[in-house]
This record gives sequence, C-alpha cells and structure tokens, in this order.
Amino acid sequence: MTKNGRPVSGPHIRRDGTDLGVVLVTGAGGAAAVTVLRSLTGRADLVAADIDPFAAGLYLVPPQRRVLIPRGDDPAFVSTLLQCAIDQGADLVVPTVDTELRGVSAARAEFAAHGIDLLVEEVRTLDLCLDKLRLMRHCALTVRVPLTIELTVESVATELAVLGTPFIIKPRQGAGGRGFAIIHDPDELRHIPLDGSYLAQELLPGDEFSIDVLGSPDGRIVAAVPRRRDKIDSGIAVAGRTMADPALEAFGRGVAAAIGVVGVVNVQAKLDREGEPSLLEVNARFPGTMSLTQAAGIDMPLLAVQARRGRTLPDTMPFREIGVVRHWTEVTVPIEEYAVILPAALRDAVPG
Repeated sequence: MTKNGRPVSGPHIRRDGTDLGVVLVTGAGGAAAVTVLRSLTGRADLVAADIDPFAAGLYLVPPQRRVLIPRGDDPAFVSTLLQCAIDQGADLVVPTVDTELRGVSAARAEFAAHGIDLLVEEVRTLDLCLDKLRLMRHCALTVRVPLTIELTVESVATELAVLGTPFIIKPRQGAGGRGFAIIHDPDELRHIPLDGSYLAQELLPGDEFSIDVLGSPDGRIVAAVPRRRDKIDSGIAVAGRTMADPALEAFGRGVAAAIGVVGVVNVQAKLDREGEPSLLEVNARFPGTMSLTQAAGIDMPLLAVQARRGRTLPDTMPFREIGVVRHWTEVTVPIEEYAVILPAALRDAVPG
C-alpha cells in the first residue's frame, strides 16, 4: 500500500466521509488537544493519544482510536509515536505538549518516509522559543523586549542594578510559569543558581496579553488574535476577552514572522509604562485557551490542518471581540470503555 506516493505499513482505515484524512493528536488530557479534537470532529478521522488513560480527550474519539504513549521526554517517545501513527493509518500528527515538540519536529523526515505530515514548527523556530534569552536577542530588532540579564555571578555584581526593584526572574528554559518569581531585594537571589540558567527581567506593569498567531506552510502570517488575560488560575487563563487592537495584532505578526512560524503559536506580551507591548515569550504550539479565538471567528486548528492539506489561506482574517469565562466540564463514557485504552505500539489491524 502507498500513501502520497510512498510505501506505508499498517492497516488501511476508512475515512467515513471526512475530508482531512486521519489526524493523530497528542496530549489528549490538555485543553489545547481537546480544542483541536473538537475543531476537527466530523472533518477528520481522529486519533487521540496521551500518557494517562483518564485523559478526557481520549473519550472524544472512538475506542479503537485511543492510544497510550510515553512522556514527551522519554527516549522512546518519538519512535513509539511514529509506530502508533503508522498502526493507526495517520497521515498527519499534531503534537500539543511542550516536551514533545522538538523531538517530533527533528524526526520530520522519518515521519515523511511513511507519508505522515507534521503540524509542528521547524526545529530552528522551536529552539528560539525554548531558549528565552535567544528569543529576546533574536526579536529585539523587531519588537520591544524587556531589559533582560542572564543571571551569573558576574552579571549580578555588575549589571543587575539597571533593572531597579522589583524585577522578575524565570528559568531560561521552561514552561507553565515554573520558577517565576518577583524579586524585591537582590538578596533574595541567594537561592537561585547563578550559572546562566535563570534570567532577570524588568517588571512590566501593564496588562498581559496572549496573541494567537496563525501562519501558513509558505511562511505567510495569516492572522493574529490578541486575548487579554483577565483572570489567571494556576497559570491558566480562566477569564479573558479578544481585542481588536492593531498594535497588538502587528506585534504578534512581527514576532511570528521573525521566528519563522508556519503553523499556530501563542505570543505572550505585557504592556510597559507607556502602554507599549513588550515580548514575554512564545509558546510554539496550540494554546489552552484557543477556544476563545475559535469563538471569535478564526478556527485556527481547522485552518492550520487545511493549510497542511494544501488549502491556500488568505493574507488576513477578521475576528469579533468577545469575552469568555471558563469552567470544568465532563465527558461521560460507557463503563466498558472507561480506562480501557489501546497500547501505543499497536501491531495488529485496527477496525475501521
């Protein structure tokens, strides 16, 4: 059997009238993956994967399309994911977890050899986003970035005073707000490693925004939707609104173009004392609050998948200003399906 002109192992799986093929989405327990799965329901034959048999997104797809995979930082993750995609007949894989992104992207040729495309940023883009100091230096000629100091014994002695107090610290690499702190006195740094693994930055006083940005495979930036984060709980925005702000839209587009975005990323910015946006970081994946951007009129997961399938996207896309408050919801499943998930390395044919 062949797919896209290449030999393919694994079973042939019926598409049941869908027009976007078989799409495997990882991180099914996260809000980002759930949003992607719901966006593609009825348009793609969906496979959901996670490390946890209780991940809610697994139960948004048929039982034979639920698989367990290792953690993204497991050495066997990429090879297991590839075999899982082959066994499920997937022709597109969408990783949604930070620790998965670079390894999957680096294996693009291995997936392509089996006719499997990837909706993930290129390695060079991910490397910029995963290293906050490199990101600041790279984007400094395009947008405003906060004053940033790499924390070393020397820099603390000679450069730190320029930030004033209070200032913030955060790991040079990492996600989810882990290691973030507001420092009111430099003496508080005595428990922080001064080996270049942490950054110190000026404390920006204004509102914080997340800008969802959609790029196309040819490198054009198609849409930028700013969202104001009005209430944060455990690092997750639980209330917010979209904002039609040309300056913020241009900011998001500028950052995305500078780092070479070809899919969906989330640019985080905060206003300085003059009301000018300044770059915080870029999450090079679908964000957990993507549902707000969808409700505003731009269904980025669907559009991104369509673009990977060859659809030409317009240069600009309008959206509405709306607000959202978030709450827990449930997925009810038959007891015979509860926590009964296929192993990742499925070798037998999967029923269509």
